[in-house]
Amino acid sequence: MSRRKLGDEMIIQKFGGAAMKDRTMRRLCIERIQEGLISYDKVIVVVSAIGRQESPYSTDRLLSITPSFKSSTASWDLAAACGELIASAVLSAELEEAGISNRVMHSVNSGIKTLGPFGNATIESIETSYIEKSLQDYKCLIIPGFQGMSVGGDYMTLGRGGSDLTAIALGSSLNASHVEFFKDVPGVMSADPHIYSNAKKFDSLTIDEFLPLLDCARPIIQKRAALHAKETAIPLCVRGIAVAEEGTWITPHSS
Repeated sequence: MSRRKLGDEMIIQKFGGAAMKDRTMRRLCIERIQEGLISYDKVIVVVSAIGRQESPYSTDRLLSITPSFKSSTASWDLAAACGELIASAVLSAELEEAGISNRVMHSVNSGIKTLGPFGNATIESIETSYIEKSLQDYKCLIIPGFQGMSVGGDYMTLGRGGSDLTAIALGSSLNASHVEFFKDVPGVMSADPHIYSNAKKFDSLTIDEFLPLLDCARPIIQKRAALHAKETAIPLCVRGIAVAEEGTWITPHSS
């Protein structure tokens, strides 16, 4: 399956912590964003925190600053949200340096309204008017993943892997063409290629074929996010970050 630009289309691109981990990898992110802007009219970028585990700006590292942070509290979520905010600022500056004008839409400007418990909130709704207004002036917007704002104005996080949910929820709310996820593998694989050299890439899957593949220790995207994609019938594409080639298309229904 291949998508082509049809008029004034928008895509969502999601870059995870591994893709954001250093300047060399972020250069690849910028190349993928540039390609998106050539093929589509507008690109909304969703980012995770920089790096993983012991990386200095990862969520885990930020939450290790003090043992006083307690999970599922307002202070824990505020600290956890900082990882994606830092990542957004860094990518924004590097995009500007590459000649790509952009704007970061964070806190109330993202329009993402959350409810439920701190640390595992749900997205209640997305007020898209702020984003739509900014798209009149910018072809590229960056939105920190993993977070939204409560009715009381507190940052709330969406659980482990919540940036995937951010990307898919934005895609469905903004009627995007599809959502792209960039990984260190060329697409959805039949097995972990780091362990099994004979692992094969799927060219396409239906969402119902894709969901069982997420029942593992390290799912390629958050299952909660994939279920939202099924509910809203938005196409997904899982691609390799390093090369500009077709990845795995995940469609709402069989062709």
